[in-house]
Amino acid sequence: MLIESRSRKPVRLPGFGLPFGITLAYIFVMIVIPIVALLVKASSIASGELWATLASPRVQAALRLTFGASLTAALVNLFFGSLVAWTLVRYRFFGRKILDALVDLPFAMPTAVSGIALMAIYAPTGIVGKHLLPWGIKTAISPLGVTIALIFIGFPFVVRTMQPAIEDLDTEAEQAAAILGANRLQTFLRVTFPSLLPSALTGFTLALARALGEYGSVIFIAGNLPMKTEIASLLIVNRLDENDVSGASAIAIVMLASTLALLLAIQGLQWYVSRRTGRI
Repeated sequence: MLIESRSRKPVRLPGFGLPFGITLAYIFVMIVIPIVALLVKASSIASGELWATLASPRVQAALRLTFGASLTAALVNLFFGSLVAWTLVRYRFFGRKILDALVDLPFAMPTAVSGIALMAIYAPTGIVGKHLLPWGIKTAISPLGVTIALIFIGFPFVVRTMQPAIEDLDTEAEQAAAILGANRLQTFLRVTFPSLLPSALTGFTLALARALGEYGSVIFIAGNLPMKTEIASLLIVNRLDENDVSGASAIAIVMLASTLALLLAIQGLQWYVSRRTGRI
């Protein structure tokens, strides 16, 4: 006897309305209103003044350093963060839980404390910096110092994003590929990598977005030299200290637009990759 299955509408859980309303209100107050306020303030700036601010050499140098160092740090974190996540998930060794807990240290530390700690390590008289300086490698008060600070604060995002994806990997598929004659590299490229790619893109995006807006951990090790080691976030603060709200808003709107465009692009790429991998 065949029983015809009928499509059933999803049933909402009781009490859905109140939590949903609170969620919308909270997001509106904490996220939407500040962004709209910034857009309104930026729209009040004359186009000539806006472009003059963004075209100034100091602003251009700060934006180049911010985006360049953030992209470099996110790529470094993508590689090493994925490797660390793989090690923590796939292997069991003494001290694994301690190492896993240390990954969250940049989350727990205040950014100013992180900056002071990095300066103590990479300054010309620091533990590491004094050994690199004779080789001509200046880690503090340099773009390299900015990149190091951004790597430090963005590292946990990649690890914590990749760990659940690695845990959910189908090990039977990997074993089947090995039985069919695939070597480890072929198994990784054909089976493992496509499954991890969406999570890797998410971790990369989160690390990059975090680096673009970083302030506290960078200002100490950067030295904040105009045209050399001054980041966009610090330049915004400087403009506000000078009571140049229009200039600060102009720089802020560029950072906001860049971050939103990045998030939307990565979301679209994730959707595309998920569809492609789902068809394989």
